[in-house]
Amino acid sequence: MTGEQALEMVDAVYRADSRRVLATLIRLLGDFDRAEEAMHDAFTAAVEQWPREGVPANPRAWLVSTGRFKAIDAIRRRARQDASLVELDSRDSFDSRDSSDSLDSEVDDDRLRLVFTCCHPALTLDAQVALTLREVCGLKTEEIASAFLVNPPIVAQRIVRAKAKIRDARIPYQVPGRDELAGRLDAVLHVVYLVFNEGYSASSGSSLTRHDLSAEAIRLGRVLVELLPEAEAMGLLALMLLHESRRATRSSSDGELVLLADQDRRLWDRALIVEGVALLKRAISSRRLGPYTLQAAIAAVHAEAETAESTDWAQIVELYTVLVRADPSPVIELNRAAAVAMRDGPAAGLALIDAIMARGDLDGYYLAHSARADLCRRLGRKDEARAAYQRALEFVRQEPERRFLERRLRELG
Repeated sequence: MTGEQALEMVDAVYRADSRRVLATLIRLLGDFDRAEEAMHDAFTAAVEQWPREGVPANPRAWLVSTGRFKAIDAIRRRARQDASLVELDSRDSFDSRDSSDSLDSEVDDDRLRLVFTCCHPALTLDAQVALTLREVCGLKTEEIASAFLVNPPIVAQRIVRAKAKIRDARIPYQVPGRDELAGRLDAVLHVVYLVFNEGYSASSGSSLTRHDLSAEAIRLGRVLVELLPEAEAMGLLALMLLHESRRATRSSSDGELVLLADQDRRLWDRALIVEGVALLKRAISSRRLGPYTLQAAIAAVHAEAETAESTDWAQIVELYTVLVRADPSPVIELNRAAAVAMRDGPAAGLALIDAIMARGDLDGYYLAHSARADLCRRLGRKDEARAAYQRALEFVRQEPERRFLERRLRELG
């Protein structure tokens, strides 16, 4: 392997495995910031050594072992041989010669531990979400802020406070026991869903989707269903699978946004649809219809319609009506209004959207302005449509969606 190939390997391992390496280092070092510094030190060492010495047989284990020892050496160099050093030396060892199978199992356990630690009830929900997206998924502070319509300094402050809370309260880095697992599950499901959403429809950037994030959310969803097969865990996994089945058709070959009605349904992943529908039926059989199960039921109606024209919009409106009661949210109201527009016509949907907007809800949410613009366009109200599209462009941060809105504006003349 050439030096250039070794550097490409470092980059590939960083993109694929850096968050796994971090999760294990957090367990071994007992501190988020120390682990993150150790991870970056390990990858820096890889950039220096792999081109010269070759890529190790087990790169992930090498990085974990290197990061751990660099962290200990840093403490020694700073002459801080105190309780923290004793604690580090007494923690679980991690040998870079471990087999790949045992490593993968250990790392998966570490990632699940990290999810439950980031979603600990001692943290506020905002902090849980921000910390999980930052530490488990590796999103930048700016990306998290964009996803939740807040300023980056606010997100940064939440992350710093959450880490301090975990350290000062000595929150255990572990999966909770079965007696408390169910009560902790709601927060974890919420965070996993937000991770999937960021992957399925990236909040910013040049790409419509981020497959790495949605794949990670689905993997975590499968682990949770296996660990605790509650209805809502199955409902969430079903929802993610049904959405994921459409990924290949959501953008054109040149990266342009393709609306649901225009997607080639022959290219939808039937295996994911079958798996998602089977999980949905299991969740419904429990007769506990939570928000994720209801959203999965809506996704299933779309997935099982052979054409866009044959979609059962009446059933979708009914499901959204139940969902609004179960999980009140202006975004869900907006989605229901769009479904009403498909069932009863654009004027009916526009009246509902205007009522939502009149309350001041969703003013900074570009999809609300985009939906309103589309209904005005369908009604021939071009001036209103143009103004709404321009308003949407003020808030959109994703390039394919920006180009879509600009095309709509050009079509209006």
